[in-house]
Amino acid sequence: MPPGPSNSPILKWPCAPEGRRAAATAVLRQALGIESWPLPPDSFPSGTALVGGAVRDGLLGRLGPQPDLDLVVPGDAITLCNRLSRRHGGSVVVLDAERSIARLVLRGWSLDLARQVGDDLESDLWRRDFRLNALALPLLPGSELLDPTGGLEDLVRGELVAVREANLLDDPLRMLRGVRLAAELGFRLEPRTRGWIERHHGHISQVAPERVLQELEKLAQAPGGGTGLEEALSCGLLDPWRSIGPEPLWGQGVWLELALTPGEAARALPLARLARVLDAPALERLRSSRQLQQRCGLLRRWLLRLLEGAEGAASGLQRLSEAERLRLHQQLEADLPALLLFFPASLAKEWLTRWRNPHDPLFHPRPPIDGGSLQEHLGLSPSRRLGELLAHLTLEAAYGRIQDRQEALRHARLWLERTPA
Repeated sequence: MPPGPSNSPILKWPCAPEGRRAAATAVLRQALGIESWPLPPDSFPSGTALVGGAVRDGLLGRLGPQPDLDLVVPGDAITLCNRLSRRHGGSVVVLDAERSIARLVLRGWSLDLARQVGDDLESDLWRRDFRLNALALPLLPGSELLDPTGGLEDLVRGELVAVREANLLDDPLRMLRGVRLAAELGFRLEPRTRGWIERHHGHISQVAPERVLQELEKLAQAPGGGTGLEEALSCGLLDPWRSIGPEPLWGQGVWLELALTPGEAARALPLARLARVLDAPALERLRSSRQLQQRCGLLRRWLLRLLEGAEGAASGLQRLSEAERLRLHQQLEADLPALLLFFPASLAKEWLTRWRNPHDPLFHPRPPIDGGSLQEHLGLSPSRRLGELLAHLTLEAAYGRIQDRQEALRHARLWLERTPA
C-alpha cells in the first residue's frame, strides 16, 4: 500500500523529534477546534486526555466537522458520563460496564469516555493496538502531545506498527482492524507487524462473528478496501468463515476506469469486494443480514457463470440464452454496477449507460401489462398459468418484441392458444 496522502500537514513538521512533537501539538489543537466542542475541556476531571482516531486524523488533516471524541478519564467513566448528562443534557449509552466505558451523545456529537487502564496515562497508551493510535492530547491547557511508543514517526512514514505482539492477542480483532486502518489511511503494514498477524491469525476465531463482520464491512468501504481484503485473506484472517476448498479470486477489472457516481460506488464497490472473498454461507457464519447474503450470493453466482473458462465476461454472456440474460437483469437489477466492475471497460461502460436508463426494458425488466388487466380482458384467474404468461410477456418486452399494451394483449392471446393449460 502507498504511504499517506502527500498533502498531509505532518510532512511539514520539523525533523527533530522534540520540534516535531511541539509542531504536532499546535497542528492538532488547531484541527480539533476545542472551543467548538459541546462541552468545555474544564468539564472533565484533571488528567483527562483525548486519544484514538480524533488525534490521529487531526494530525493527518482528515478530521470532520464533528469528529467522534475518545477520552480517557481517571476514575469511573460511567459515573462521570451520567453526571455530565445531568448537567449538560444528552443521552448516555453504557458500552462496556466491566471496563467502565460509556458514550455521551450530545447535540450531534459522540463522546466516548473510558476509564484509564494502568497507573498513569502512559501505561494506558502502551496497552493500545497500534502506535499511531497510542497518541494522547491531555485537555489541560498548555499540555503537549504524548507519544510514548513512536506513533508520530509512523504517521510520517505512512506505516502501521503494532505497539506489542501481546497487545494484538489481548483482542484478536485488532489484527483485522490493523488491515482495515492501513486500507483506510493508505498506509502499509510494517513487516514485523504483518508477521505477527500471520503467526496469530487463528486467534481471530475467538472473536464474536458480528464484530468481525463489522470490521470487514468497514474494510470493504475503505478506499483501499479491495487490496485490504486480499491482504486479510492472505494473512489467514478469513479462514474460520470461508468455505473449504479452492476459491477463485477474480481480477479487479475496470474498478478505476468505470466512472460511477458516488452513490453508485458506495453501493457497488463494497459488495464487489466482499463477493470476491466471501460466499453466502461464509456471510451466514458471520451472522450477516439475509439481504447481504443474498446480494453477495447472487453476484458470485453470476460471476462464476460468466467468468468460467479463460475467455472472460464477453464470451460468457454469449453463452447465455435470452431467458438467462433476462434472469441476470432481474436478479441483479439494483446491483448491476457491482457486476460491471469485473467486465472489460468498453462492455462495462455500454452496460452502465443502459442501466442508468430506467426505461430500458432489458436492464429494468417489467411486465408490459399487469395481471389484473390480463384477468379482466382474457377471463383468467390467479394461477400458476397466469404467472407463466406474465413471465413470457416480460421476456418478449425485454427484447423489444412487445411495444405497448395492445401488443401485450395480442401476444397473450397467442400464448394461451399455443400453450395448453
